[in-house]
Amino acid sequence: MKKAALIVLAILVVDQALKFWIKTHFYMGESHAVIGQWFFMHFTENEGMAFGMQLGGNYGKLLLSLFRICAVIIIVWWLYRVTRNNANNLLIVCISLILAGALGNIIDSAFYGMIFNESTYMQIATFLPESGGYGTFLHGKVVDMLYFPIIESHFPAWMPIWGGEEFIFFRPVFNIADSSITTGVFILIFFQKKVLASNPKEEVADEKP
Repeated sequence: MKKAALIVLAILVVDQALKFWIKTHFYMGESHAVIGQWFFMHFTENEGMAFGMQLGGNYGKLLLSLFRICAVIIIVWWLYRVTRNNANNLLIVCISLILAGALGNIIDSAFYGMIFNESTYMQIATFLPESGGYGTFLHGKVVDMLYFPIIESHFPAWMPIWGGEEFIFFRPVFNIADSSITTGVFILIFFQKKVLASNPKEEVADEKP
């Protein structure tokens, strides 16, 4: 359980530190190249789900926040069970990554509306402003900043609907928490056999008379 806790804590610290820095140093929409023209720090805020997807309205936002909290409770229970049963270390890492990412975005949704004022194209947000935050509990916005427009081109003119339009891969702007969730899920899906393999220590223990 200590290993899982360290993974979750490390990701949370990095995720929140970067979000805090972006929120208090960038105007909304501000963008700076990090590596050439394919990696940018681009500040935007997500009203809803990961990678810029949205669930509209205040009720939609509240529903999403409550769903995240319920999901975290289930993931914590799952992580507790697998660590208690000496599951494969890779499985523990995967669940820890997913939990860390979920917690990282929950912190934004739950508290950022109360501890920051609004970020705009003309104003950089302030931490704990005297006038109060821009939202209430569970109505905060998730801070996104990682942008990788690796391929920029146009669809062929002959293509129906999108012909001639600009094409960018990868268009969504995301954060460390999103990356953590995606990595954990990716490993679970594509390395199922290895992730779900029995723990060698457990097998040795079973063979003892």
